[in-house]
Amino acid sequence: MDAPNPATAGARALVDEFARLGVTHAVLAPGSRSAALAFALHDHPDVALHVHVDERSAGFVALGLARATGRPALVVTTSGSAVANLHPAVIEADADHVPLLLLTADRPAELRHTGANQTIDQVGLFGRATRWSVDVPATEDRADAVGLWRSTACRAFAHAIGSVGPPGPVQVNVAFREPTVPATDDGRSPAASFTHDVAGRPDGQPWTRVERSEVSPTDRELADLAEQVRECPRGVLVVGQTASGTDGIAALAEAAGWPILAEPTGTVRSSPRAIAHAHHLASHRGFLTTQRPGLVVRVGRSTLSPAIDAALDGVPQVLIDRDGSWLDSRRALHRVVVGDPDRTAARLAERLAEDGDATDPTWWNRWRAADIAVDDAIGTALAPRTAPSEPGIARDVAAIVPGGTVVVGASSMPLRDLDRYAAVGSAASFTSNRGTSGIDGFVSTTLGVALGAGGPVVGVVGDLAFLHDANGLLLDAAEPLGPVVFVVVDNDGGGIFSFLPQAGFDPPFERVFGTPHGRDLSHVGRLHGVAWHTAETADDVPRLVLDALGHTGVSVVHVRTDRRKNVDVHRELDAAAARALDALH
Repeated sequence: MDAPNPATAGARALVDEFARLGVTHAVLAPGSRSAALAFALHDHPDVALHVHVDERSAGFVALGLARATGRPALVVTTSGSAVANLHPAVIEADADHVPLLLLTADRPAELRHTGANQTIDQVGLFGRATRWSVDVPATEDRADAVGLWRSTACRAFAHAIGSVGPPGPVQVNVAFREPTVPATDDGRSPAASFTHDVAGRPDGQPWTRVERSEVSPTDRELADLAEQVRECPRGVLVVGQTASGTDGIAALAEAAGWPILAEPTGTVRSSPRAIAHAHHLASHRGFLTTQRPGLVVRVGRSTLSPAIDAALDGVPQVLIDRDGSWLDSRRALHRVVVGDPDRTAARLAERLAEDGDATDPTWWNRWRAADIAVDDAIGTALAPRTAPSEPGIARDVAAIVPGGTVVVGASSMPLRDLDRYAAVGSAASFTSNRGTSGIDGFVSTTLGVALGAGGPVVGVVGDLAFLHDANGLLLDAAEPLGPVVFVVVDNDGGGIFSFLPQAGFDPPFERVFGTPHGRDLSHVGRLHGVAWHTAETADDVPRLVLDALGHTGVSVVHVRTDRRKNVDVHRELDAAAARALDALH
């Protein structure tokens, strides 16, 4: 492998090394200073290149790719303010432990702090949000340069996947001198050449092999925890957003005889032991009087139902986390077990099985009966409604999407509605940007998930979040996207605020919280050339979503709702759920 100049040599070495490590996707926001990286990515046979003209959106597309694949994706920008536009995606990746590799092109040292055009201080720009940040000096014609570039790529990859500490974002800031195109003379800069072989290790091996080691509690710790679980047949598993597997967690629930209070993004919502309406059960004082657990085992970060956390205050709680993260917003933890949650749960299940059945069938049966009663009550209350409602939209989408579909729920209300009103046993898997629960980058993240998942994707989103990231639809039109359906719930403003104390202060509520925009969203569809469908009735929603899933490319199912009526619908459904639980107690 050779190169005509140092910039091209460095870019080819970096890209090739990331490919050897297993990086298969890169998102490029075009620019001049990053030209060498653009050429290298375009020409590499093992890296799928995605092009986006908006750097903020590019960051979230890479985030979605990483969520879908579990592997770091590259996002590449030119120098200057372009780099700063990655910050929202970096913050989300940091908070939710998503592996992300930022390749930020920079000016060489002689141009920094001189007022040179498109030059800012990019070094360490993201502060403590990155797992590692490195400033790679401008490439030069040196024999030892290849080792520098390739070794740096390996170390960046190691930090991104969490070989040391939790996974997360890493910034590799790379200075480039011109020429940045693959020529010895680009007509703008003095002639340059690179006289050394850029090749890496033989047989396609990475320069430094990087593996994420398995972390597991000791046999003694595991035995102690198994005894604690066995002695408490009336316990619960609480599973929040986690990238962990599902089989071991489901097996532990079965062996212990416990219910799983699982958020949609907790990866175990389809388990036979999962309780779909845990929020309603935890909110019901009568149910908790008889069903208060003696032990809680937690996996992942729970953010959707404060009622569940409040109901479990005072109960001994154990967190199983691969990195020992301090996921304890209510200061309720009694113990943190450091280990891969699914593997640790599987080993616990095996120990419990060896010790014989000590479960309490009555405990599980009451949770199951209550969950079914709430589900029936919600379904009955929604059935007569002919107008679309936000809980009904969430319930229908979760019910009708085929197996293998990924449902991306937006913050704040869409994911909460999926959590509280979706029926038991959805065939979908769920994901969401709940690291910081921001409005940023929803459209772009969903498209990134679609690029990485390889199957149908449905994004459920409110009008403000859709508009906030409408630029996400500027993703290169050449992208071969499978079915991507955005279900846009349009209540002309910020629906979440109607449930908060601010709603009692109007004025100024509508102007400073409700923020009605009055825009006709179909113009967004026409601008970007996406298929646009309008649902007039409740029955239209599942029909249009299923039809859209039968076509490739991006489409939108647009549903108008009313913010004030939406609050009433939620209250009616919650009251119906409470009455169903009253009847059981």
